[in-house]
Amino acid sequence: MTLLKLFGIAFFCGLLSPSQEVLSGLSCAVSPGAMQNVLSDAILQNGLLQQHLQGLVLPNIMGEGGLLSAPTSITGLHLVKVRLPRLSVVLLPGIGIRLTITAKLQLSGNCLVGLLSELIDILVDVKITANIKCTNFESGTVQVIIEDCLCIVGAIKIKLLSGLLSLSVNEIVLNQLTSTLPGLLCPVVDIVINLVNIQLLGTLNAVIPVGTAGTIHYQLASLPFTSGLYLGLDLDGAVKQVGGSVIPHDSSPSVLPPLLERPLLLGLRQSFLNAVLSLLIQIPPQTFTCTPEAFSGASRLQEAILTLVPAGCSACQGTSPLNIKLTLSGNPIILLEDKKATVELSVMIHLFIKHLDGSILNLLLLKADLDLNVQVSIAGGRLVLGLSLGSISLSLESSDVGISDISVLKPHCSSLLVETLLPLINVALGIGIPLPNVLGIPLIKVDIQI
Repeated sequence: MTLLKLFGIAFFCGLLSPSQEVLSGLSCAVSPGAMQNVLSDAILQNGLLQQHLQGLVLPNIMGEGGLLSAPTSITGLHLVKVRLPRLSVVLLPGIGIRLTITAKLQLSGNCLVGLLSELIDILVDVKITANIKCTNFESGTVQVIIEDCLCIVGAIKIKLLSGLLSLSVNEIVLNQLTSTLPGLLCPVVDIVINLVNIQLLGTLNAVIPVGTAGTIHYQLASLPFTSGLYLGLDLDGAVKQVGGSVIPHDSSPSVLPPLLERPLLLGLRQSFLNAVLSLLIQIPPQTFTCTPEAFSGASRLQEAILTLVPAGCSACQGTSPLNIKLTLSGNPIILLEDKKATVELSVMIHLFIKHLDGSILNLLLLKADLDLNVQVSIAGGRLVLGLSLGSISLSLESSDVGISDISVLKPHCSSLLVETLLPLINVALGIGIPLPNVLGIPLIKVDIQI
């Protein structure tokens, strides 16, 4: 699991082995605290609630007065500012999220008491509680609905420009706002929640380029689900080549490790990583000629091969240099174990001599099965894999000149691949695997565990 520190918020992220299968490549578990921060930023800090309450139309407040009080009317009542807004979140197992917003609404209007007209300011405490449920999943999108929205009007403070305030005005305002505000505020909260849903879905449903090789289409794979401890999100990471088809990977259901008091757990499945590696590691065949300026590994390999050529091979004589062609065989496979990641990769090593007349003498065709150690890091919101040679297994595929014992070639082939092929692979991997911008939280500092 990976500890991510993002603007002071800690997260877990993990690379999961096949025994911990993740639906469609990636799964996320988000704690209530993380959801609270995300929703508070989206609704309060970004001014979304203030913006939509700004257009709130409040009905006129009328009081007929009595024997000892004059008729009262309050008109043009409008919102001036939302003060001290706070938001809290509780996860409801199997249902969704309970969202609570508390705030002080500063209202202003004109007050006519008898024949005296003046400005009136009202500060009213409100508490809005709404149960939010996700429904109607289709093609990576969900609809959010609000059930049981409850608005409670609390303390009210009234200020008139003249400073004169009768008990009748206070009572009239309290009664009218208590009866009208719930019917006005709950629809506004409904609009705001739906806008936030669209905004947050945009962080989960996105097509991200992977260099020039292709794209990853991250998309919500199913309805979000809740327990008392976390909000669960399953993501589909469809890996597609440019101009080609989707590279398939297993999409079995899974159970994530526990959050361990961290706000977010992001699990990347082994099969998903394999699909991305197949996209990134597409190195065309590389051919080298063993000249004095060639790689040292190629020169040593040439010297070793010349000692293996049978003495009676007349076609092997002459001044034509040795040529080496390296070709990737099959797709790379990443293997995840406890605290360890390796990549298995096969390379065909073709060693041949091209004579002046254009004829080709195939000295050796070797297959090198590589176990490559993987270093994992996060940079710029991307998972970056760096490979180094762990071990090599060399086998003889064919030889037109009768070479059968290739044991002495192993260290020279290792040097050749480290000098020529591995740098190309690491350059291809250096662009990194773009990760989904889950709930809009950037990855700034990451500690990864496998």
